[in-house]
Parts: sequence; C-alpha cells; structure tokens
Amino acid sequence: MHTVVSDPQQLPVVVAIDQAREHLAIVDLGVEEAVRRRAPLTIMHVWPSRHSTTTGARSPLPTEADSRHLLDLAARRARHRAPRLLVGTELLHGRASTVLTQRSASARLLVVGHRDEALTQPSWGSTATYLAHQSACPLLVRRGSAPPRGPVVLAASAGPQPTSTVACAYEEAARLEAQLVALHVAASAAGPEASMADRQLAEALAGWAWAYPDVVVERLIVPDVDLGYTLQRAARRSRLLVAGMGRTGRFAELVYGSLGIAAMRGAVCPVLLVPPAWRSGSAQEKAMRAATTT
Repeated sequence: MHTVVSDPQQLPVVVAIDQAREHLAIVDLGVEEAVRRRAPLTIMHVWPSRHSTTTGARSPLPTEADSRHLLDLAARRARHRAPRLLVGTELLHGRASTVLTQRSASARLLVVGHRDEALTQPSWGSTATYLAHQSACPLLVRRGSAPPRGPVVLAASAGPQPTSTVACAYEEAARLEAQLVALHVAASAAGPEASMADRQLAEALAGWAWAYPDVVVERLIVPDVDLGYTLQRAARRSRLLVAGMGRTGRFAELVYGSLGIAAMRGAVCPVLLVPPAWRSGSAQEKAMRAATTT
C-alpha cells in the first residue's frame, strides 16, 4: 500500500481526542497537518478510568469499549479523508495532561482541542493549558473554524527571539503559501523603544529570510497594552498564530487567556506553540542549504 509518508520511521503527527463533540474536527485538522508534512498520523485517546477527577457528573464515565469505539470512528474518518495516509491509534490510561506530555516527546506535532471544560468558560481547558507549558514538541491547538485565508502571524515577546519559534513560523508560512506577519512587543509603538524592538525583530528574522526567500514578511511593533486586543483580531483574520512556549512563559498565558475569549466570539485560527529547544528538521535543512549558497 502506497502512502504519502516519505519515511515510515519518522516521528508522527499525534492527534489527541476525547468525547467532546468537536473531536472529528480535530481529527480533520490532524489529517491535514500529517498530509502536509508527509508524516504518519497517530490518533490517541486517554481513557480516564479511575484517574478522572470529575465529581458529581450527570452521566457515567465512558467505558474502555466506548473509548475503543471512539478511536475506531476517528481512524475511519481519517482514512476516508486521506486514503493513502498511514493511520494508527493508541488507547492509553491515566491523566490526560501527564500522558500527553509524555507522548509529545516522540511526536513531530501534537494536535489537541482547546477546551475540555464547559463551553461557558472563556479560557482553555486544563489539559491544553498544561500542554501549553509542558509539551516537548510543537502543540497545535484547534479553537474553532479557521479562516480560509490570511497570513501566518508570529507573536514574539520583548526578549530575545527564540530561533525555534521563528523557524516554525517561516516553515508554516511557506507550507501555506501565506504572508508572515511578525508581531513584536514594545513599551510603545513610537520612540526609542519601538526602534529597538524593530531592530531586534529584524535581526531575529534575517537568518531565516535567506532560507525562505519566497515568504513575504511584514514587521509590526505592538504596544504592550494593546497586545491582547491585537491577538484577538489576529485570531479572527489569520490562518495560524505561532508563538513560543515555556514553563513560566507570560506570553503563553496571555495567548490561552485572551484567545479563549476570542474563540467564543466566532471563527478563530489555530495556535501553534513551539518549545524553545525544538529543532525542525526541514527548517534546519533549508537554513543549511541557504548558508552554503551565500
């Protein structure tokens, strides 16, 4: 059987699903990402079993058979959408946040939904929030029906730019054939602070501009007080928002706070959170080839 996977030994795109009604939409997003990356797809579900902390639930916890049925339906959905894609399933036991963090160490990309709590809650659910700080691989969070067009937005803090985040932003913009809008935060949008922030951003982007000459880049300096509002607007008008993650990163908290509110107000794009130590193989190869030709 021929597949779209160039190397069956490479790390898979992993999609984590639960009993939420939008789980098939999360599978669809995972299929798209696996096909675009020419990677195998693994659909996994963490059966809560006795590890569930739910109290006073109106309905009984799903059985192991229910969980296997959920995975079977998801796998059939994936194979229907991409018949040549290599699809596997995993049923694991334990706390979802802990199990998914461990699984992220052997994944190329982890795809999850943004909420595992009541729809009236504006912020992300506890699992996505935990993974936003702890995932070992890039974390793609689906938050609704993404706009069909628009740029890839790179959100950067006021500190030194993480190379991994910039590299992933360029790589995604190239894959989607989209413009890259790089946001950088300063105390104000004018004056010495803005000039310094723009210089820092230009320096961070310069190395990857050689690797991705076809990606059109726009730099935008945003006052710190306007960052939350800017992110909400970007979420509704962009195809993807790329940001760095960290165990104590203030920015990650702002993303899943302000963008949780945005998700309740209409269609919003997915968020890709990138670990500081992540190294994208294709991005590194592009950079090396560009360096040897200059």
